[in-house]
Amino acid sequence: MAIRKAEELVRVAQFRDECRRRGLTFTHQRQVIHRVAVSMTEHPTPEAIYERVRREIPSISLATVYKNVKTFLDAGILREVSVHHGSLRLDPNTAAHHHLVCSRCKTIVDLPEDAIEPVRVRGTLPLGFHVERHAVEIVGLCAKCARA
Repeated sequence: MAIRKAEELVRVAQFRDECRRRGLTFTHQRQVIHRVAVSMTEHPTPEAIYERVRREIPSISLATVYKNVKTFLDAGILREVSVHHGSLRLDPNTAAHHHLVCSRCKTIVDLPEDAIEPVRVRGTLPLGFHVERHAVEIVGLCAKCARA
């Protein structure tokens, strides 16, 4: 119990430092939203984060969660997985990596960057487009959906 409490205090201190580095105000709401988002390994939607945060902060609104998620995205604390899945999906893993996406249930699983040959674009990009990062999505059926 004491070890878990100490680990939580370290995580809070790390998040406080991250906020400071990124020029964000550290608040209790932001700390809880971030902790919940990072604890959810299934690339959660803001709505899923809201449902869990609400257990700790019953008065919080969905709009507040969305506002803070946007702040985290803009600051680089969270990443958006893809705009192609029908709703915003978040990724607390900001290191370079790719994704496996189930075409049926929309489950998203991280795939290490080195699991795929380096991606490079051939030729000139249109309209002076500047590449910031490469992200590959491999779409198929997860094991659960393949069995069904």
